[in-house]
Amino acid sequence: MSQSTDFAVSGNSSVISLDEGDATASKQVEDVGGSDKPEEACGVFGVHAPENDVATLTYFGLYALQHRGQESAGIASFDQGEVHTLKGMGLVSQIFTDKDLHEMPGEWAVGHTRYSTTGSSHAANAQPAIVSTRLGDLALAHNGNIVNVNSLRAALLERNHSLVTTSDSELIAIALAEAVNDGESWESGAIAAFKRCEGAFSLVIGTPEGIIAARDPHGIRPLVLGYIGSSAPEEKGAGYGPGKLVVASETCGLDIVGATYLRDVDPGEMLVIDDSGVKSVQWAQAERKLCVFEMIYFARPDSVFHGESLYSYRKRIGQRLAQESPADVDLIMAVPDSGVPAAIGYSEASGIPYAEGLIKNRYVGRTFIQPTQAMRETGIRMKLNPMRDVLEGKRILIVDDSIVRGTTSRKLVKMLYDAGATEVHMRISSPPVTHPCFYGIDTDNQDHLIAATKSVAEIEQQLGADSLAYLSWEGMLEETRAATSSFCSACFTGAYPIEIPEQVKRSKLMLEKIPAGVG
Repeated sequence: MSQSTDFAVSGNSSVISLDEGDATASKQVEDVGGSDKPEEACGVFGVHAPENDVATLTYFGLYALQHRGQESAGIASFDQGEVHTLKGMGLVSQIFTDKDLHEMPGEWAVGHTRYSTTGSSHAANAQPAIVSTRLGDLALAHNGNIVNVNSLRAALLERNHSLVTTSDSELIAIALAEAVNDGESWESGAIAAFKRCEGAFSLVIGTPEGIIAARDPHGIRPLVLGYIGSSAPEEKGAGYGPGKLVVASETCGLDIVGATYLRDVDPGEMLVIDDSGVKSVQWAQAERKLCVFEMIYFARPDSVFHGESLYSYRKRIGQRLAQESPADVDLIMAVPDSGVPAAIGYSEASGIPYAEGLIKNRYVGRTFIQPTQAMRETGIRMKLNPMRDVLEGKRILIVDDSIVRGTTSRKLVKMLYDAGATEVHMRISSPPVTHPCFYGIDTDNQDHLIAATKSVAEIEQQLGADSLAYLSWEGMLEETRAATSSFCSACFTGAYPIEIPEQVKRSKLMLEKIPAGVG
């Protein structure tokens, strides 16, 4: 590793990241397993716990949030005004060593895991983003996507700010730094910056005074608050008294560090966490539009989402799917791992036995080996291997959480037939995905979404399945046990809760498409 000048940092901060050679190498990374899933963009974590090893706690928090981003990760710890930062390309376990973590003292820390929403990889885009201000350095970790990137970027360039990454997250950080340098406090400066941003953001920001955690007014991406210890901090209105406090994208990030869930950060809310405890500020009126795909697929099944066990929810939608779309088959099976809870629910509701017909190789992921075309054609076998003794001579119903492009599903159906299945029926525990996401999820352009251009019957024929059925929109929402108006339906209906600028809509622009060095 080498010293990096990826971000504007002050002299009393240490920033270490992979050098440009590593960044170039990372562009050669390819997922040869042939995944057909949309990818979550990021996971964020923060802990305020003086006299504790906050860097190591953050490491474990990021480890639990690894599913939200596998391209890069970073940690920034705050120690008496000095910021220690380490970030790099790869998995959390590949970037940080015990020695690294022990050399990152501090009273609080923030961390980030990242998935590039367009597939391009740059070491400079690894977070937390570090920016200097008159009050000291800030470290910002962001999950989501800002849709007014063009106008915000232009406004910052007009004021002669130097932009050194291609990330929309840097724009938020610089907008905050600009407000602070113009005389605002951390709290008022953060609010000023948030009000300039349109889109989805869950933020964890480290400052010399503590941690700021915030969600956009719609609460599209998740963020939760918890505490470490045997007793909860004292409630003070919507805030809390002093304690060892943790914020994370999901409750699984709390669980791994022994933290207890307190509550979700509300849409449009900002938490200011420091030695005095937690101050709650409702910086914008809430217009709740939670991402329902977090419930269906993205978040880990052992997480709790706004009071709802995701494992229980996914079982319920599987049960609902069995009621809506029954089938006369011998076995129910899942596409592991994300389809398992729904498949179990389908089995329970139908009375048809559940079996593991596919074994997942959990050690296959991204590789620096450039796959041949033959490897790509059979890539799904690198991740999933059928069990012939389970499948042979059987009528199979396989449950998955979604179909995006359909390429993997088609290969999967053929693989099951080749393993001896006499019939293959597919059931999808979500409605058809017909529109791209602009709020922090990596989905294809609309032309590449199979359900945007084909009917269910046409998709069934293309996949080669004996039957295909999706969960209804009504069934999905009714099983959430929450007001249907509380959820973003854009990927299923095209009804975007935040207006998407035409230029962004035309190109499905995520800032990583802009070449490094622009501006």
